[in-house]
Amino acid sequence: MLTKKIAHEIVKETSLRLHRNVNIMDVNGVIIATQDRSRIGLTHEGALEVLRTGKTLIIHSEQSKNWKGAQPGVNLPIVFQEDIIGVIGVTGDPHQMEDIGELVKMTTELMVKQEFIASQMEWRQRTKDMITEELLKDDPSYINIDRGLGLLNFDLNPPFMTIIIQIAERSISNQQLIQKLEEKIGENNGIVSFINVNRILVTICGLDEKDASFKIDSIFYTMKKTNILFKMAYSIPFSKLEKFNQSYLDCDLSLKISEDSEELVSFAHIEVKSLIYQLNETLSNRFSGRILKDCNKVRSQTLKAFFANDLNIQKAADKLFVHRNTLIYRLNKITAETGYDPRKFEDALNLQVALWIAEKAKIQ
Repeated sequence: MLTKKIAHEIVKETSLRLHRNVNIMDVNGVIIATQDRSRIGLTHEGALEVLRTGKTLIIHSEQSKNWKGAQPGVNLPIVFQEDIIGVIGVTGDPHQMEDIGELVKMTTELMVKQEFIASQMEWRQRTKDMITEELLKDDPSYINIDRGLGLLNFDLNPPFMTIIIQIAERSISNQQLIQKLEEKIGENNGIVSFINVNRILVTICGLDEKDASFKIDSIFYTMKKTNILFKMAYSIPFSKLEKFNQSYLDCDLSLKISEDSEELVSFAHIEVKSLIYQLNETLSNRFSGRILKDCNKVRSQTLKAFFANDLNIQKAADKLFVHRNTLIYRLNKITAETGYDPRKFEDALNLQVALWIAEKAKIQ
């Protein structure tokens, strides 16, 4: 745990505050960090004594010649999880150094612990990212997935749901955001990974649809509270990991074909619309062109608002900020020019499908 990197950081932080030279020695008694660069790599016999006895060693000026590589000061064991992982030495008058030495020792052990926690979090996250990356493949290696889950001591149990969070702007680090989301999901209920710079994939597992929906809402409101500009889509539940890649594609399509104003999109709610994107392009474009004819932007907006408000004329008029009679006039014009009356279910269905196909052509 006592790497050269953290040893240099300890020396830098403590030496600046104490205005004294601080040395860090490894488990072999070799100096690995100090302000006096000429001493790096030398064996510190005082440190060897500390490593042997496990006790603090005070070296007075008249004793320094007895300890090769040592100078007057205090040398203390660095303890982590009940093991001595190195020695820290503070150069100076031993009578002044003893209390300071204990403070430096405590600070050093705290920094080592923090570094250990950070490294543990880092490798756990890398393992989660590996599992997610493998699941997204067309032909995933379930051996690698099981190995990763074993390292995490995590069970990926059905049913599953996937969530994509597409981020536009943020002022929070990846790790902070992942921690916030994992707190809402629960320790054993899912995996959170960044799959690219601005996209998070959340896998929820082992929860029924009602509980999973509650978690999705919690994630959504957590994202809202962080003042992040984002859009979020979630899949329908599935029970086999072989469906993982398809659930991701469903979420990805949901983000593409939903309205820009929709921050939270359920694939189940737009599944019918998604079928349009799997139709033969030539046939679907022929159908759309025949139904809509030369439908301009105003008429398209009119139809979209009318359908979005369940064919309710007053609600649609309010949404469009037009008078009720203006909307009725527009609907009559659409009926006259297309031969399909948006106020009739079967005609409305034809017009809605034609609009979706037209939107598909724009996206592609």
